[in-house]
Amino acid sequence: MNGLRVVMVCLVIAYAALVSPAAAVSPAAAVAPAAPASPAAPAKPSWAALPVPAAAPPVTVSDLAARGPDEAWATGYEQAADGLRPLLYRWNGTAWSRDTTFPGAGEPGRLGKVQFVGNEVWILRSDGAGEGQILRRSASGWSTVPLPQALWTYQDFAAVPGAAWVVGEDDAGLKVLYYDGSGWSEQPVPDGVLYLMGVTARTATDAWARADTDTGTTVLRWDGTAWRDAKVPLPANSNVHTILLEPSGRATIGGSQYSDGVARTYLMTWNGHAWRTTYPPLGDTYTEAMVRGPDGALWLPVRSDRAFRSKYARVEGNRTTYSYGPERTHAIDVKPRALARAGSVLLSFGTAEIYGSKPNLMSERLGG
Repeated sequence: MNGLRVVMVCLVIAYAALVSPAAAVSPAAAVAPAAPASPAAPAKPSWAALPVPAAAPPVTVSDLAARGPDEAWATGYEQAADGLRPLLYRWNGTAWSRDTTFPGAGEPGRLGKVQFVGNEVWILRSDGAGEGQILRRSASGWSTVPLPQALWTYQDFAAVPGAAWVVGEDDAGLKVLYYDGSGWSEQPVPDGVLYLMGVTARTATDAWARADTDTGTTVLRWDGTAWRDAKVPLPANSNVHTILLEPSGRATIGGSQYSDGVARTYLMTWNGHAWRTTYPPLGDTYTEAMVRGPDGALWLPVRSDRAFRSKYARVEGNRTTYSYGPERTHAIDVKPRALARAGSVLLSFGTAEIYGSKPNLMSERLGG
């Protein structure tokens, strides 16, 4: 009996040695250092709030443009006691500051689109009486280029080295004013064009405009000689919000198509050979603020579905994703009005309305 007990005890010890985790580790392995942990994935960039010096609310933002990570300009106008006053803000790569050194800064009026032309900054300014001028900022300071005539509305402005266009209307109707670097002239448009809602240019001989005609919405193109129908196959029953031209030759058009009274956003991309139309899930988003981001995707602000926060859409091919700005306490309406690529980051500029107040300025940054 004792012999059988000894045999059973030996079997139990042998089995425990086989299943014990410690038994599977050799003495050398037991003293070896643990393998280093895999490095953590880099944090995903998120939107952060940027302080903006306050203006006299309600404030309207017109445009935002960036030359690089250390220089961006935002334009608009505020509501002063005696009427509208122009607003100009500059980004230096670290913070926003208000610029009050430009001609007419303390006079009634508003600032419109801002463009970079060579080493200069060009901004369209109009006053309360319809007079307009182009503000030009160089290394030596500010100067002005007066427009040849007053317009009762200024709809858009575009400038490139060697050329500038101002689109608007006077009592006689549509006006396309053209500046060739030395003087102004008026450019005719094709028959049937009722008015132009926007103009943008890549070079002095390649400018595009979105037009309303007696047959519907049309895209026009300037080839250095005349404005002509660009023959863009726009979707039926649609309009155009923006035309985005890129140095590579790519062009992107954003707008809305209407069906049974409901609008849905469409995007059209020209790759140099053909147009491709897509309908990303953006609802009736207005695409005027659309830009090509540093990641190569299209970015634009959309209507937010979260309280106190802005919302942005990122469109790359057939994929659309969304991100949100930081929460703003007591904000009932956060509206990014314009976007710009500033080096490796995205800047937004717009307004935020807090309970019991009128809209004032806000800015957000993605990355950096």
